[in-house]
Parts: sequence; structure tokens; C-alpha cells
Amino acid sequence: MATPRPGDIVSRRKGVVMHKGLVMADGTVLHNTPFRGETRVSMSEFAAGKRVYVEHQETDVRQRALRRAELHDPRGYDLLLNNCEHTVHRLSRGRAESPQLQSWVAALGMAGAAFAITRHPGIAAAGFALGKKLMSRARER
Repeated sequence: MATPRPGDIVSRRKGVVMHKGLVMADGTVLHNTPFRGETRVSMSEFAAGKRVYVEHQETDVRQRALRRAELHDPRGYDLLLNNCEHTVHRLSRGRAESPQLQSWVAALGMAGAAFAITRHPGIAAAGFALGKKLMSRARER
């Protein structure tokens, strides 16, 4: 693992998605979980025995994220409106968004449409894969 700096984003695998958090000035990680909402934990508790990936942020982005994190009131978890990715993006970029959630919704929508039209599970699976790929490319732009 690269060494994270305060204000950097860290992530680890959690099932089929990546769980994200923000490294705080004291080395703890602010993250958002279904049972605890937005809370700070140690890096080892955040890692939960898994490899941690670091997304280094520019200095000004890190400073803004830390300022926002210190001033914000912790919120509860909501898969669709306030998951870990929403929290990290709200603090680091100033707007809550979840590209992973958007990708899953698009993929499931494509799969549902493909299945509704064809009633063929193979075509539905291809629709799911296509939806994930399209959202991945859209995020890269």
C-alpha cells in the first residue's frame, strides 16, 4: 500500500464493490457503514484484513476535504443517497455522488430491459455487462 496522506481517499474490496474512506489528520479513516453511519476508525479497522488502495489527491483538494470533514455533522448510511462513496465525494469534491452505484443501476437497467424484450438470461447478462462497461467509460471522460 502506498502511504496515504491526510485528505487522501482510501479504498478496499467489500464484496463486489469498493469501500471508500477519507484519511483524517490523525491517521484515522472517516467512512460510512450501514450499522454505524459516518464514523472514524483506525486504518487497520478500515482495512479489515484486506489490501488498501490509496487515491492520492492534490494538496488543495486534501485541505478542502479535511476542512469539510471537521465541520460536517455525521450522517446516517443510506445505500442510494449517502453511502461511503457519497460521503467521500461530498467531502473531497463538494458534491455527493456514487459512480459505483450509478454503474450498478445502469447495468441492472440494461439487463432488465434486455430480459424483458428477449426473455433470454444470456442476453440479459450481456446487457448487464454492456451497462457496466458503458458507465465505466462515461466515468473515464
